[in-house]
Amino acid sequence: MGAVTSPDLVRIDDPTDPRLVDYTDLKDVALRSRREPAEGLYMAESSTVIRRALAAGHRPRSFLMADKWLESMADVVAEWPGVPVFVGTGAVLEQITGFHLHRGALAAMHRPALLPVHDLVAGARGGAGARRVAVLEDIVDHTNVGAAFRSAAALGVDAVLVTPRCADPLYRRSVRVSMGTVFQVPWTRLETWPGGLRELQESGFTVAALALTDDAVSLDDLVADPPERLALVLGTEGHGMTDAAVAACDVVVKIPMAGGVDSLNVAAASAVAFWATRVES
Repeated sequence: MGAVTSPDLVRIDDPTDPRLVDYTDLKDVALRSRREPAEGLYMAESSTVIRRALAAGHRPRSFLMADKWLESMADVVAEWPGVPVFVGTGAVLEQITGFHLHRGALAAMHRPALLPVHDLVAGARGGAGARRVAVLEDIVDHTNVGAAFRSAAALGVDAVLVTPRCADPLYRRSVRVSMGTVFQVPWTRLETWPGGLRELQESGFTVAALALTDDAVSLDDLVADPPERLALVLGTEGHGMTDAAVAACDVVVKIPMAGGVDSLNVAAASAVAFWATRVES
């Protein structure tokens, strides 16, 4: 319990304390989606996610937790002297954040700078370079983004690229759904779309669109003769990939379906495609 008496501990009773501004209005998705990238922060929710963020080399701005979580988080707090640890009752924390903090703790984290696409792809796999890349086009549901990252981490995707209008992978819900795997899969945001695909093609990637078109080949056919370097592009929840993005790709691929079903949810489709095209290490 030594960390409980740390000078960095700040007991809070006033939910309007200006020192807590990082944690306010967390349920306002539109506001937080604008604020967090602009202010260089993101939220790590739950002790597990906080630990994974720190293990990935990310730096905390502050911690916020209920009293009962102090002991279990004491080792984390001790590693970051000088970082404020705001502690209060569950009722006060709920007034600050807008929801019941049942996962124990929150941390306001410094958002790491994003790498250029070339540097990210070249540096993947310990500098050997990426062989499998996922591209998320304009996916707006944070749950689907987080689920795609979790599948990417589990199934050996080397890097993820998101388009300019894609939801933020570091938004609280994305991070939580991914179980913190957004911290272990290298990712960055493309500056132009679909023009940004040219950089992948110039780096030797075959870019495959997952879409339903008349000329689409089966995923089985792609797997039967896999390219050395492959980028899989997945589109929005409602309409799939845009026509311009499909036209910019090298090949269009569809997942074979049965039962009169024409397509899967984008998160499910990503898991199927990542598994089918995985590369044995």
